[in-house]
Amino acid sequence: MSSPAVKAAQAALASIDLSSYDPEQSRLMDERCILVDEQDNAIGAMDKKTCHLMENINKGLLHRAFSAFVFRPSDGKLLLQQRATEKITFPDMWTNTCCSHPLDDFEEEKIEKDQLGVRVAASRKLEHELGIPQSQTPVDEFQYLTRIHYLAPSNGMWGEHEVDYILFLTADVTVTPNANEIRDHKYVSKEELQAMFEDSSNSFTPWFKLIARDFLFGWWDELHNRSQNGKVVAKSLAGVVDGSKVIKMA
Repeated sequence: MSSPAVKAAQAALASIDLSSYDPEQSRLMDERCILVDEQDNAIGAMDKKTCHLMENINKGLLHRAFSAFVFRPSDGKLLLQQRATEKITFPDMWTNTCCSHPLDDFEEEKIEKDQLGVRVAASRKLEHELGIPQSQTPVDEFQYLTRIHYLAPSNGMWGEHEVDYILFLTADVTVTPNANEIRDHKYVSKEELQAMFEDSSNSFTPWFKLIARDFLFGWWDELHNRSQNGKVVAKSLAGVVDGSKVIKMA
């Protein structure tokens, strides 16, 4: 029997007018995500608009994504971004450094060996969203940790349903935000982020809250515990978690 994700891919509908949204964000909805089944096997491709409609998500349509966490080596602080008001999904919410998708539009981003595709995509999107030169985010320096499968509505029409690759990077980066993508950004310590979560005036993306709830703070502690010559090193976390399986989040 076909999985729900496979069945949904065969029956997905994309009948919605984006003309009322920001033109640049609407254009980006034409990019093609990589469709996957529940075990993260690639089963095709579909535009972002189709992938992010709750009508399709509720049927099981699932795509591949990544969440990148960039830490400053000297003090281990995490770079956060606040998504722009113009974003179609989850506008104005605080989240990790960069969250996006490897695209079927680029052959290199479809390479699954050693998570190369998602690491290439992360470097590309860190430049697009935060203006960080790709020379400062070498693909070999990303440390892959694990994959999570989660579903999260944004509003009545839009949402996310992803197999999300979690990537850590320690690097000194130059941030020149793309105002169409990012409303604000800042570096935070673990304690400062915990205080942000406790402040009801802040809103956060659901995937960031899930990752923080179950994983982030423990991994952050371990990053500091494994510091080298007074600096945190993402690669020191190699093997700290079994990343071979997809973790289903509730």
